[in-house]
Amino acid sequence: MKTITIYTDGACSGNPGPGGWGAILQYGEHTKEMSGGERDTTNNRMELTGVIRALQALKEPCIVELYSDSKYIIDALEKGWAKSWRAKGWVKSDKKPALNPDLWGILLDLCEVHEVRTHWVKGHAQNPFNNRCDQLAVSEWQKLK
Repeated sequence: MKTITIYTDGACSGNPGPGGWGAILQYGEHTKEMSGGERDTTNNRMELTGVIRALQALKEPCIVELYSDSKYIIDALEKGWAKSWRAKGWVKSDKKPALNPDLWGILLDLCEVHEVRTHWVKGHAQNPFNNRCDQLAVSEWQKLK
């Protein structure tokens, strides 16, 4: 299986408000940037969408080294929270409804196709790929303002 490195980020102006996501996919010497936005969304939805769109761009099952500054995504995947939410009908351990079940369902399905290894990176810090994803995401929501 190929090993792909993916960096993603999401951004929103207001929460909710116009939002954007950015992703960088790397395989060997090849790099692909992707981005998109939505007129009325939340930051967490954009974080999720960035990961989903990047994984959907893969043409075959891959090992994915996923880098994100979103603790929401990293913790929900690493700690099994999202799988638990789905198993309990999208209800969290505190009995409140899990947010964004539509996107979590898609992401969990993609994680069954690909072997996703999660890595948290500090946002707005020294990681040039995370910073570039942030630039892509911000430029997308700025187009929608």
